[in-house]
This record gives sequence, structure tokens and C-alpha cells, in this order.
Amino acid sequence: MSFFSKQFIDVVHWTEPDDSILAYRFPMEDMEIQNGGKLTVRDSQMAVFVNEGRIADVFPPGLYTLSTQTLPILTYLLNWDKAFQSPFKSDVYFFSTRLHIDQKWGTATPITIRDREFGAVRIRAYGIYAYRIADPKVFYQKISGTRAVYRVAELEGQLRNTIIGRMTEALGTSAVDFIDMASNQARLAQMLTEAVQPVFADLGLTLDSFVVQNVSLPEELQKLLDARIGMNMIGDMSRYTQFQVAQSMPIAAANEGGAAGLGVGLGAGLAMGQQMVNAMQPPAAPPAGTPAPSGPAPAGPSGAAGASKFCINCGKPMPKIAKFCPECGGAQQ
Repeated sequence: MSFFSKQFIDVVHWTEPDDSILAYRFPMEDMEIQNGGKLTVRDSQMAVFVNEGRIADVFPPGLYTLSTQTLPILTYLLNWDKAFQSPFKSDVYFFSTRLHIDQKWGTATPITIRDREFGAVRIRAYGIYAYRIADPKVFYQKISGTRAVYRVAELEGQLRNTIIGRMTEALGTSAVDFIDMASNQARLAQMLTEAVQPVFADLGLTLDSFVVQNVSLPEELQKLLDARIGMNMIGDMSRYTQFQVAQSMPIAAANEGGAAGLGVGLGAGLAMGQQMVNAMQPPAAPPAGTPAPSGPAPAGPSGAAGASKFCINCGKPMPKIAKFCPECGGAQQ
């Protein structure tokens, strides 16, 4: 009578309640699967039978009648006779094999790489990827085990850190400079996919897509790069200074002091701009055959006594040793 009092399972199936589950163990409790029962494995699923801790069979999508004919490995493990009609008990695990998309990855802290133009630079990067379970047997043995439910969030940290680790290694050996990374994001993504794919495969997973959305510098380095780009865009510093002075003329004329203030500002601006241009230019080499001076320069128009400077008030040139400007009479510091 105990045989007839047992609870038998006629249909074994699973429908995913949400997107967060990778593996699910069918609730058996004290029930047994009726010999001749039905197993439904839907598209985007695979089922694994585990008997006494050993994987017996793996079922792809389809409808199966559970009997000794459809469970050859399980039959071998249990030494069943083909005429045996008794129910059997095994753990049944379902695995979601569909794509798990919009999985985010990113550098928690900047990573340091070598760059041919800038030397060592620290960069940040982030993007998305999609993966799926390709080998449920390997995934069961290495990841999910006998858990009743194994979720996407439990694997997220492992995959993200694996991507960052391989990214550091791949970028360190790549020939793509930081300046060129923005225009080579597809190439960079392909390179990282090839580096990360073997690690995913070792866990029973496959990496279906990998996207690099952004590569950037930390804020303090980005400011320096912006300054360098700005200097390259300016080009001729002398013409840029003249442009800036011309732009300030309407503003200076409208301020208190009118044209007088404009003249003073114009002279000082031109003088300062000229000094900046001279400072940025390399010293001119003396003509070939010119003998080098043998002693200190004599005092006079070309010596220290004849050196000139610019008035701090009106911007006019004046002797360097003068205490007052001969043009405006202003005292000099």
C-alpha cells in the first residue's frame, strides 16, 4: 500500500517568473517522477537530471516521455531492466539559456596603461555586454551546484571583475593610443571580447556581445588634455593676442576712462603678448662665421644701460634704468 500512497509527478516543466534567474531546481520534496511522465523543456532552456550527485542526462528544448528508453544514461546508472515500470526519483535542474542583456561593466578606479604619445596614463571605461549559458553541465558543476535558485546578480561581480582584469592586460599590449580609442571603440571591443571569451567558456558561458561605450581620463587629467588641445588650436600666439585685444576694445571703450583706458590696456596687452611670443620662440642661432664675443657687452645702446622695458601705466617703451616714464610721467616699480 505504501507504493500507492506515494505522490507521483506526471509533468516536469518550468516557466521563468522574471529575468533574474539562471538556474532553477524543480521542487521534488518526497515526490517521485512517474515512469512515462512528461518533461517539457522550452526554447531558451535546458534541463539536467542529477541522480545521487551525478549528472545523468541533459535535455535540450523539446517534449520528452520519461522512460527507460529516453533515459539511457540514468538507466545505466540504476541498472534498470527495460520492463521495470516503477517511478524514479532524481533532481531536475532547469537552466535559462537565453541572452542576458544590458549587463553593465566599468572601471571602479582608473587603470594605468602605457601610451606611446603620453607615456603612462590612467583611463576610465564602461560599457555593456550580453551572455548566456552554453554548457549547463559545466555551469552546474562549477557555478550553480545544488542551489534551489541561482540568480544573475550572484554572478555579476565575478564577470565584471574578470572583464576589468583582462581589459588592463589587453590595453597594456595594444597598439591603440588613448587619443585614437574614441574612433576605434569597435576594434577595442573586439579585442576585449577575444581576451574575455575563454574565461566565460570555462564557466559554461558564452559572451555574445561586448560594447565599449566610453573611454575617458580622470577629471584632473582631462583638464590638462583640454589645455593642451586649446594651445594646439590657438596656433599663432601673436595673432591670438591681437584678436583678444580687438575683442576687448568695445568693452574697454564703454568702461570708465574711455579711450584713455583703452589705450593703456591696448599697449599693455600688446606688450604682454609680444613678450609671451618671444618667450615661446627658441633663441636665434648666430650667423655662420660670426665670432663669439670675448668679453662682457659694453655699456651703451646695446648694453645693460641701453636696455629697455615697457611702462606699467601706458605700455610705451622706455629705458630700463628710468624711474619715471618719459611719455606719461608715471612712476615705475
